[in-house]
Amino acid sequence: MPRPLSDFPNTIVAVVEPETTALQTALLMRQHHVGALVVVDAADKSRPIGIVTDRDLVLAVMAEGLDPAVFTASDIMSHDLVLARADLDLQDAIALMQEHSVRRVVVVDDSGRLGAILTLEDVLEALAGDLNALVVSLRGARDREFAQRR
Repeated sequence: MPRPLSDFPNTIVAVVEPETTALQTALLMRQHHVGALVVVDAADKSRPIGIVTDRDLVLAVMAEGLDPAVFTASDIMSHDLVLARADLDLQDAIALMQEHSVRRVVVVDDSGRLGAILTLEDVLEALAGDLNALVVSLRGARDREFAQRR
């Protein structure tokens, strides 16, 4: 059964502008309880231009002993943002994540404006729900068969 990305409720996306310091970026991640911030164009805050993850902060700033108050989101963001339209099917989004080896896909509308974010956790939750529904269905069939054979 096809499930478009628009079915996923993760439409509140924490964003940051390119000139935001790495320190402020980390503080925003903590404030929003997220592991990534979408970097948006400073002039058009609906246009995603990159993504900064907690891993980017650790590897590019902290592990190098650099001052997080000096470096900006644009210094450490990934520019190769993986984008998907809201009508893309979940299975296709999973394939896109695999192809690009990413944990997050930024969902955009037809004009390229930020709409949502799909995370690996969202995918796992959806798949776990599917598996649970199958288990419930199998148990129901087993119980019905058991009751008929009594």
